Amino acid sequence: MKVIHYSAAEAKVFNADPAKGVTGRVVIGQADGAANFCMRIFELSPDGHTPKHSHSWEHEIFVHAGTGAVWRDGAWVEIARGSVIFVPGNEEHQLKNTGTEVLTFVCLIPSGVEEI
Repeated sequence: MKVIHYSAAEAKVFNADPAKGVTGRVVIGQADGAANFCMRIFELSPDGHTPKHSHSWEHEIFVHAGTGAVWRDGAWVEIARGSVIFVPGNEEHQLKNTGTEVLTFVCLIPSGVEEI
């Protein structure tokens, strides 16, 4: 069993195109013996965004804090604390922070893909 505060996990910072103001952490992954899923925590600074992209695997996302928007079917959809997002495989998506506070979200991906 592993129990930590997410901020104790190693942070990887992305601050150049195609991502801006993004800090990502693998909090549960292959190194922990997780055989089926990887759990990551992302923090987007105000005006920060992930890259617009797609891939074959799905995402499950829970917004823990902040406000933002997710790119879905060619349009931005507002998200906020408590929002839940399901991104099917091969669907183009992107998240951005539209607020003044850090946007923090939990993202689950299947094992076997690049964790961060």
